Amino acid sequence: MLEQQRCALRTPPKNDSGPRARFFMFGKMTNDLIAKSAIEKKLLELINPLTEDMGFELVRLRLVRGKEITLQIMVARPDGFINVDECAELSTAMSALLDVEDPIIDTYSLEVSSPGIDRPLTRMKDFEEFEGYDARLETVKLIDGRKRFKGTLAGINGSEIMINIDEGTIGLEFEWLAEAKLILTDELIKEMLKQRKVNQNFDKQKFDTIETERLEEIE
Repeated sequence: MLEQQRCALRTPPKNDSGPRARFFMFGKMTNDLIAKSAIEKKLLELINPLTEDMGFELVRLRLVRGKEITLQIMVARPDGFINVDECAELSTAMSALLDVEDPIIDTYSLEVSSPGIDRPLTRMKDFEEFEGYDARLETVKLIDGRKRFKGTLAGINGSEIMINIDEGTIGLEFEWLAEAKLILTDELIKEMLKQRKVNQNFDKQKFDTIETERLEEIE
């Protein structure tokens, strides 16, 4: 079992009573890794300006439907670090905004969290920042008979994500990607802990309990 620190804050379900606002049509979104579905992209357009005004970056947004509906928002600072207090501030501000706009018809819960060490890679700059670290990439369609690629990130070349795999270095167009995520390795953990240690905003006492996660290997 590997352990990692992750701050997360979950607010109670939203009430589905009362009048409801309706979304207008937004401009075309170009990054499908941050928000995939039409409603997620609309929510991104609504929430992102607030996130940026508060000094954070929105890494990923998902509206998860199961027994309960949860709006999961993953946020980081430009330097990559966010603590529980900041999660709480963001959650309060986002909750107030969503209460006014009321974009989701059904009852739902809001969950604001940090990306974690084995974070998803959703923007071109992520692949530059984590060059040299191991990652798993999955494409929307088959490429040379496969969708899954595991290897070491080798930066970007124009609109291509470069990755060193067993067969050599290949380039995958960013728009081909369906999912991308860092692999939790000892090297990555050491580097992230080192960066947090020297970062003046990092206070380990402000992070919540350790979340344990087993990573599944992509075959």
